[in-house]
Amino acid sequence: MNPLFSRLPRLYSTMAASFPASSSPYTRAVVSSMRKLYPESLAEKSFDNTGLLLEAPFNHERRQRNSVLLAIDLTKAVADEAIARKDSVVVAYHPIIFRGLKSLTLNDSQQQSLLRLAQAGISVYSPHTAVDATPGGMADWLCDIVTGAIAPSTDSTPAIQKSSSTQYSQPAFPQPGTVRPASAEPHVRTTIHPSPPPVPEGMESAGMGRLVTFDTPQPLTAVVDRIAQGTGHPGGIPIAIPQSASVDTMKIRTVGVCPGSGSSVLLKAPGGIPDLLFTGELSHHEALAAVERGSVVVALAHSNTERGYLHAVMREKLADAVQKEWEVTRSEGLRTLGDGSQDGTGVVDALQKAYGDAESFVDVSERDRDPYGIMIRHV
Repeated sequence: MNPLFSRLPRLYSTMAASFPASSSPYTRAVVSSMRKLYPESLAEKSFDNTGLLLEAPFNHERRQRNSVLLAIDLTKAVADEAIARKDSVVVAYHPIIFRGLKSLTLNDSQQQSLLRLAQAGISVYSPHTAVDATPGGMADWLCDIVTGAIAPSTDSTPAIQKSSSTQYSQPAFPQPGTVRPASAEPHVRTTIHPSPPPVPEGMESAGMGRLVTFDTPQPLTAVVDRIAQGTGHPGGIPIAIPQSASVDTMKIRTVGVCPGSGSSVLLKAPGGIPDLLFTGELSHHEALAAVERGSVVVALAHSNTERGYLHAVMREKLADAVQKEWEVTRSEGLRTLGDGSQDGTGVVDALQKAYGDAESFVDVSERDRDPYGIMIRHV
């Protein structure tokens, strides 16, 4: 027998004993940062599935880039993008694993993406409703749009591309970009459904949904303009108003906001239904009921109330947090490894190289988009 073969069992058992399976040091720094920014305890655990959903083991023979890819939905296109970029982590807002799995096979497209990512050494983290509830999270970002506290700093008008149709363009999608601070209309902001205690220190306003109450009622058209600019929505804004009303004369004093699907939050507000409901989607009957009571509904399609947050807020916030976390992790890791002695397996050398890499990148997916686009009629 080849002497090398006889040594393999002992070699790998020694390696496993010294270095138990775990994700890469950089991945752990990213996960730690996400948990600090958006505590998992704030997520709606009655239905949600948040946290580290796929933990790819650290492969000392093939190390990923110190980079994070942000997306709303982990589609095949996003998985392909992450694999091509050699990212360490995909932070996918919506959990790709939502209900219990009885198997993982290549026959299911979502399971196939998970298996391919694991094979490539890429982990998946999902924060979902923790981002909705956290102060400064997705719901507060929507409030900033409604009140004019932020404005686009780059052109958010999507490019309209011709199609073979004589009437309509190619489907256009919202084009969210970076934002700048602006002068907000005076208002009071409250949480519709506060998170139950215990709440992390400094996050006392956490909870689902926000209610904006303007000091002075706002023209509906002004609020709609802010929503269109802030979300980069193309072509038009889906809106439902009472049949006896006009967009030119309606005034809005209260706005309820909830990213994604907002019916369970906005239609059950303790103080009654607000003047305007701003969310991603309501069912036909839910929207009809709100309008019949005199309210306005703006529903942009589910993820169009979510994706812009990745560009406007999360990318920079996570990049700063990971950079600080990674510096601490690196210094502790290099100190623990000591003088660089070798273990004969290559693991220590790989860890030294991993901890020695100070770079860190956080980017937003270029392939992530809502399933629904808008074909715009030629003028």
